[in-house]
Amino acid sequence: MIIEEQLLDSTITKNADFKEFNFPLTFEFKLGTLSNDFIAKDANGQIVAYVRQKMFRLKEAIMVYADEHKTNLKYTINANKIIDFSASYEFLNNNNQLVGSVGRKGMKSLWKAHYDVFDTEKSKEFTIKEENPWAKVMDTLMSEIPIVGIFTGYAFNPKYGILDNSGKTVARLSKEKSFFGRKFKLEKLENLKEGDSERILLGLMMMVLLERRRG
Repeated sequence: MIIEEQLLDSTITKNADFKEFNFPLTFEFKLGTLSNDFIAKDANGQIVAYVRQKMFRLKEAIMVYADEHKTNLKYTINANKIIDFSASYEFLNNNNQLVGSVGRKGMKSLWKAHYDVFDTEKSKEFTIKEENPWAKVMDTLMSEIPIVGIFTGYAFNPKYGILDNSGKTVARLSKEKSFFGRKFKLEKLENLKEGDSERILLGLMMMVLLERRRG
């Protein structure tokens, strides 16, 4: 009985946060909702997170749930400033413990997305950089043209490289071809230490919501 309880506790702890994944992961935004929600799935099609952005907030507030039922809150992502271009966003787990943060790189992000991912000690671990900024520019411009705009999701698809401190690209997030531009794929290119996938995924979740708003 004691062994069973210990195994159960171990399973709960393991499933309580993001530690290991079956890559590639996909992000798929839900259509027909006022909120900016999306689902993250692993390579087997299993849901690893349901991400909800709270609406009409002066400060960004993101809720990350275990599934679509939204009964098991895994993380919250909160801005440190009221609607600010250079705000940073802290990741808190379901025990309200800090697990990392992500910050937009000020003026560098005006032309192409540039974000830094930090650990719990505020040390930079990774950088997220947009690899083909013209794709987003053309996507935004062409989407304003009647009829033609619905096909931009097949022609212009931004990619974002995740680089470690040595400059090596360890993962890549790509916008997938689709009519509504609502799908993204995250591929792991290098081995990651425990905890790295957690912060990378949370950072990308926040980045996707911010960048999708820009176009």
